[in-house]
Amino acid sequence: MGKTHSVVLLPGDGAGAEVATQARRVLDLVAEKTGTTFAVEEIPCGGRYYLEHGRDWPAGSEDACRAADVVLLGAVGWPSPTGGGPVTMANGKMAGWSAVIGNRVNLDLYANIRPVKLYPGVKTRISGVPTQVWQPKNVDMVFIRENTEGLYAGMGGVLARGGHEVLATDTRVITRTASERVIRLAFELARKRSGAPKDGKKRVTVIVKNNVLEGCKLFTRIFEEVGAEYPDVEKDVAIVDALTQWLITQPEHYDVLVTTNMFGDIVTDLASVLQGGMGMAVGCNVGDAHAMFEPIHGSAPKEAGQDKLNPMAMILATGEALRWLAPRKDAPELARAADAIEEAVKRVCAKGSPLTFDLVGTEAAARTSEVTSAILAELSELL
Repeated sequence: MGKTHSVVLLPGDGAGAEVATQARRVLDLVAEKTGTTFAVEEIPCGGRYYLEHGRDWPAGSEDACRAADVVLLGAVGWPSPTGGGPVTMANGKMAGWSAVIGNRVNLDLYANIRPVKLYPGVKTRISGVPTQVWQPKNVDMVFIRENTEGLYAGMGGVLARGGHEVLATDTRVITRTASERVIRLAFELARKRSGAPKDGKKRVTVIVKNNVLEGCKLFTRIFEEVGAEYPDVEKDVAIVDALTQWLITQPEHYDVLVTTNMFGDIVTDLASVLQGGMGMAVGCNVGDAHAMFEPIHGSAPKEAGQDKLNPMAMILATGEALRWLAPRKDAPELARAADAIEEAVKRVCAKGSPLTFDLVGTEAAARTSEVTSAILAELSELL
C-alpha cells in the first residue's frame, strides 16, 4: 500500500476552478499508476464565494491549509457586481486575499519560485501572432521573489478629509532576515542547476534599484555578504528597469534571479512572455514547513466557463507540488511522477497539438479538457 498525502485544493474563481479540475485528473492518474493516495480536501474561496457568504473562504480554512501536506491554488478574483474592479471585502482587500496573501503570510511561504522555461513547440505571441522569437535552448531560468514583505507588507493607509480621499501611503519593508533567506535559497538553487544557457556558468542575478532606494541598497549588501560564501557561483547585479529590456533581448544570460516582492511580481509576468505566456507560468510559494503551488494567470473571468483556457500551468504546478513533497515524505515515486508530468507536457507541446488558443490562435485551438487528456495519455505511458 502506497503512502497517503493530504492536499488542500483551493479552486477559487473563474479559470481557477476550471484548471483545478484538470489538476485533480492529474492527481488521480498519478495515484492510480504509483499506488499513492491523495486525500484531497477541496475548499471554495474567492470573490464569488464572498458574494454568497460574506467571507472569502469558510471558517477553519486556514487551519486546514496548515495541516495539509501541500496546497494547490487555482486563482481568485471576480468582477464586482457594482463595477469598478474585483469584489472587495469590508476591510478593502480583494476577496480571495485569505487564500493567496493570507496563506503566504500565515504559513510563512517566504519564497515565490517561478521557473521560466521555453519548451520546444511553444511559440510566443508578439503582437498577438504566434512567433518563434526565442530558441528553447536559450530560455531556462528561475526567479526567486521574496514573498512576505516589501510593498505587500500591508503597512500604509488612506487619509480622508471631508469625505474625500486626499492621500494614500504604502510603506515598503525590507528586513535582513527575509532578504537573507531568499538570497541564500537562490545561491543553493544555482549550485544544483546546470548554469545559464549562454555560457553554462552558475549565476545569481540580484534585481534591485540600489542607485535610489535604501531597501534595495540593503538587499544588495546582503546579496554580497551571502554571495561571498558561494565562490563557485557568479554574482550579477541588475537595475530593475534595465533588467526588463535585457531579459527580452538576452534571456540566455540568466540562470537564477532573486529580488524583492513587488519587483519580482512585475518582472516574472514579463518573463512569462519568454515561455509562451501566462498559460505556461507556474508559481511555487515555498517555506520551510509549508508550500502552495499555483498557475499565475489569474481567474480570467471573461474567458472562464468555455473550456478554452490553457491547463498547462496548473498541471505543471501540480508536478512542482509533487517534486516538493517527495523528499519531505520520503516518496521518490512523487519525484518520478513530477518529472513525468513535465515530460508529458513537453511531448504535447512538441507535437504542436492539441494546444489552446493562447499558444496556437483561435482557429487551431483545442479545448482545455482535450489538452489535459493528451497530457494524461503521455503521462500514463511515462508512468
